[in-house]
Amino acid sequence: MSDTLRPAPRTCGAWLAIPCGAAGAALLILALAKVTGLQYTGAAGRGLVFLLILLLAALALALLAWEGCGWQLCLLCLLPVGAALFYRVLCLDYCSYDYYDFLGPWAAYFRDNGGFAALKDNIGDYNVPYLYFLAALSYFNVPDFYLIKLFSVLFDVALSWGGFRLCRLFCPDDSPRPAAAFCLLLLLPTVVLNGACWSQCDSIYAALILHALACGLERRSAPSLVLAGLAFSVKLQTIFLLPLWAALWFTGRVRTRDLPLFPAAFLAAALPALLAGKPLPDILMVYVGQTKAYSALALNAPSVYALLPGNLPAGASLPGIAAAGLLTAGVLLALFLRRQRVTGRALLAAGVVLAIGIPFLLPHMHDRYFFLADVLTLLWACTDRRRIPLAALVQIASLGAYYAYLKLEYAFPMALGALLMLAALLGAVWGLFRSLRPPADIAREIQKRPRLHSRQGRAR
Repeated sequence: MSDTLRPAPRTCGAWLAIPCGAAGAALLILALAKVTGLQYTGAAGRGLVFLLILLLAALALALLAWEGCGWQLCLLCLLPVGAALFYRVLCLDYCSYDYYDFLGPWAAYFRDNGGFAALKDNIGDYNVPYLYFLAALSYFNVPDFYLIKLFSVLFDVALSWGGFRLCRLFCPDDSPRPAAAFCLLLLLPTVVLNGACWSQCDSIYAALILHALACGLERRSAPSLVLAGLAFSVKLQTIFLLPLWAALWFTGRVRTRDLPLFPAAFLAAALPALLAGKPLPDILMVYVGQTKAYSALALNAPSVYALLPGNLPAGASLPGIAAAGLLTAGVLLALFLRRQRVTGRALLAAGVVLAIGIPFLLPHMHDRYFFLADVLTLLWACTDRRRIPLAALVQIASLGAYYAYLKLEYAFPMALGALLMLAALLGAVWGLFRSLRPPADIAREIQKRPRLHSRQGRAR
């Protein structure tokens, strides 16, 4: 159905929308008031943050309106949008070790060495798209601390938009669930903490890959591959979900002739750095260097290695790598065998299995590497309420890893988080299996269900 013909989502009426909108506006005003007390900048910096918070709120509501949400639903969503921005403002003064040890010094290097001209140097271990942003900051006489965080918050909004688009594919045209998915993603604790508190940027690659997946399920092959290539150019963790594009290809949702767009997008993202004099091998080897940066089998990640003794030899990583490969091959084989009848729901379920299972089994995973699992399980729950417990398990386990980093203590043993993640993985595999059953099996199950009497029958 075209955008012009899509019915507006159902709402609860002005009697609920107006007070929710008023409460949301009050929270937004409170957030802006908190901006005036930020510690690490002067009046000019606070004024800039004030303006950016306003623009982020306007952008969130504009995207909802763009997607066909009526004024009542937009007012209703103003409450969670205002709450999400208020929580983020409360986090802005927290200075994480990642900023203190890495992001801050990287930004200072660009500021002291000519901005974009310094791209040719080996700075940090992030790929070049994020370094472009740090280089651009060097030209402005404002503290980079808050702008680094707000750049990630911008992609929190883009991530929520991608969640809206994905959820809409599985809902009736007039359903309010896509708008609920938008708001819940903005409020998801690990999404709030990742950028606004931790100064991290996982929402950038996650937003790009969600939009890429939405385009793939809509059979928009070219933009799907371009966005996936850009996501991969930002973060290596995109690889957790990239095997799904093989399924999009052999199910006919992605065209063979468009496949070169993926590497083309990756190389296009590297072009400014190449023009600045950075050697191509240095760009291509960034991800290789990341895989060798840490020797620990798990870095506060709720992975399978949290269930094992901590003194395992380095060779213990090989079974985990093999297991992750077997899981990926098994998911793709199951989809391939049913390729003529694979639905979008089955592909979403497969994405959840990969986003949980690959970082759960691989060695050397960090605390933030379940970010895609956090996001996709929430979206799966928005499309199917039976998946709410699974989303809760993943969020609790992932949030425990965040707590360990941000508070330097454990909220609960990481082994417990790994058990929660394992339970979520098993639930996701079962959900994928059910979504791939032959239609005859589904029909037989429906026939076995007890028939529900009508209200009139019960009344009689």
